Amino acid sequence: MNFDPTSAPIQLTIHTGHRWQIYRRLCELGISCTCAAYQPLTVQINSPIAFIQFWSVMRQATIPRQILAETLERCWKYHS
Repeated sequence: MNFDPTSAPIQLTIHTGHRWQIYRRLCELGISCTCAAYQPLTVQINSPIAFIQFWSVMRQATIPRQILAETLERCWKYHS
């Protein structure tokens, strides 16, 4: 993915039930986002790093914990 820093930021809208959890984590990471009551989460991606952080937060919030644990265990085994 090529990212041109002079281009307009990417704007995403999230309609998931985990939107408040995602919103809080993105705010902690300094990623621009808004979320009002009964409204979708809107995220503004301004850099490739922000995109990767957003992807990671979404993955953690939407993939079952067991699958995340299995993935982590495979990584540990791979690197040992």
